[in-house]
Amino acid sequence: MRIFQPARRENTISPLANAVLNGGFVLLSLACVLPVLLVFLVSFTHNDSLLSRGYSFVPEKWSLIAYESLFKDYATIARAYAVSIGITAGGTLASVLMMALYAYPISRQDYPLRKALTFILFFTMLFNGGIVSKYMVFTQGFGLLDSYMALILPLLIVPFNVIIMRTFFQTTIHPALIESARIDGAGELLIFTRIVLPLSLPVLATMALFGTILYWNDWFNALLFIRSEDKYPVQSLMIRVLNDIQYLRDNVQLAAQNPELMRNLPNESLQMAMAVVGMGPILVVYPFFQKYFVKGLTIGAVKG
Repeated sequence: MRIFQPARRENTISPLANAVLNGGFVLLSLACVLPVLLVFLVSFTHNDSLLSRGYSFVPEKWSLIAYESLFKDYATIARAYAVSIGITAGGTLASVLMMALYAYPISRQDYPLRKALTFILFFTMLFNGGIVSKYMVFTQGFGLLDSYMALILPLLIVPFNVIIMRTFFQTTIHPALIESARIDGAGELLIFTRIVLPLSLPVLATMALFGTILYWNDWFNALLFIRSEDKYPVQSLMIRVLNDIQYLRDNVQLAAQNPELMRNLPNESLQMAMAVVGMGPILVVYPFFQKYFVKGLTIGAVKG
C-alpha cells in the first residue's frame, strides 16, 4: 500500500539572496543586542575610564562601585522590587481581564451599545484630561493618595490594546461558534470564559506582555501619588538615587571639601547599572510570552 506524501516545496530563492537576507537579519539582531551589551559593560566600568575613553566594549578599568552604591541599602532595593513585582503581577492580570471584558462586547455585531462604547474608547485616545484632573480624581475622588491602587488603576485600560483585542475577537471568534454554543444553552458568561478566552490565548499573552512592561517601567504615577518611601517601586527608587547622586556631584562646596569622594562617585556607570537592574525581570519574563506574542500580532493580519 502506497502512502501518500505531500510534495516537498523547494526553496526558490537563490543562494545569493539567501546570504543577503541572512546577513541583513544578523545585522538587525546585532543592532538590538549590542546596545544592551554595551549598557551591561559600562555598568562595570570605572568612572576614570569613562572620562578618558568614553563608552567602550572593552573597558580600560573595571569597577563594581556602581553596584556597590546602588545596593548599599539592599533592604530598600529588595522592598522596592517586591512592590514592583506585586504591582506588575496584580495590575497585569486585572488589566488583561478588564480589557478583554471591554473588547469582547464591542466585537459582537449584535451588541446594541457597540458603537457608543467604541466611540468612548476612541475619544479617550484623542483627548486627555490632564495631570491636574487626574490627580484630583484619584486623590480627592477615590482617596487613593499614597495607595498601591493609585499605581494600578491609571494603567488598567489602554485604549490601543483594547482595539487590538477587539480586532482579534472579530477575526478569530466566528459568530457561528457563539451561536452554536447559545443553542446548546450556554449563557454569555459561559461562552466568554469557556470558549472565547481559551481561543484567545495569543492575544491575551500579548496584552499581558505589554501590561508587564507598562507596569514595570512606570515611575510617573509613583512620583505623583506615593508619599511613603516603603511604597516606592523600583523604577521610582532608582530615579531618586540618581537624583541624589547628581545633587552630590553638582554641590560645589561638597566637591571642594571631598575631591576624592567626588572623583570616585559614579555617574554614567550608575545609570547603566540602574538600567541593568531595571531590565532584568523583563528579560526573564519575555521568553515565556514570545511564542504567543508573535502569534498574537500576526493571526489577525493573516485571517483579516
